[in-house]
Amino acid sequence: MPLGMLVVVAGLLCVAARRAPGRWLDWVAAAIALAIVLAELSWQPYVLANHSWSAASSLPVQLCDVGGFVAAAALIWRQLLLVEIAYFWGFGGTLQALLTPDLRDHFPTFPYLQFYATHDLVVLAALFLVIGLGLHPRPGSVRRIFLLTLVFTAAIAIVDLVTGGNYMYLRRVPAEVSLLSLMGPWPWYIAVGVLVALIVLAVLDTPFRWSRGRADR
Repeated sequence: MPLGMLVVVAGLLCVAARRAPGRWLDWVAAAIALAIVLAELSWQPYVLANHSWSAASSLPVQLCDVGGFVAAAALIWRQLLLVEIAYFWGFGGTLQALLTPDLRDHFPTFPYLQFYATHDLVVLAALFLVIGLGLHPRPGSVRRIFLLTLVFTAAIAIVDLVTGGNYMYLRRVPAEVSLLSLMGPWPWYIAVGVLVALIVLAVLDTPFRWSRGRADR
């Protein structure tokens, strides 16, 4: 159901944006950005109210969380590096999380709604940026985002060491079945994940690489 809603809303919005561009797109972009930020931040008062806040599990430093804030910034400022991060992280990470959610809660609990709201909005933002607004990754974007992702992962590894957490699943795979579950035991699944990430980035860049090639000809 959440994925179906995402497909419908994204499709309608992107078609409308391409057929009837105008000032209204700025308002839509701002609304999506605000919704992302509010949805991301809503987790903090929830865990505080339930006395379950912990530095090991409650910090908004997962790839999907940071990608959400970056996507919100990209919608407002349209800076191409931000757009590239929003697109590649949104489809390479957040969409995969939607397809194989590490989620024990069910509708209509707050964790369920917050999870799908944040992840759907990030993917919606990525689609709106690259299709609706026509902001495409530049040449060399795969290399840039891959290196940036490695640096980000190293920073999160330090956060895991300090907090005892498992952000980005660098210490163990998710409890629910995911792609990481198929990549072997720790630490080998991390190495395999790095290789898979590079392949996924290259695949995601393929439509734009073809488009750039046609334009050059």
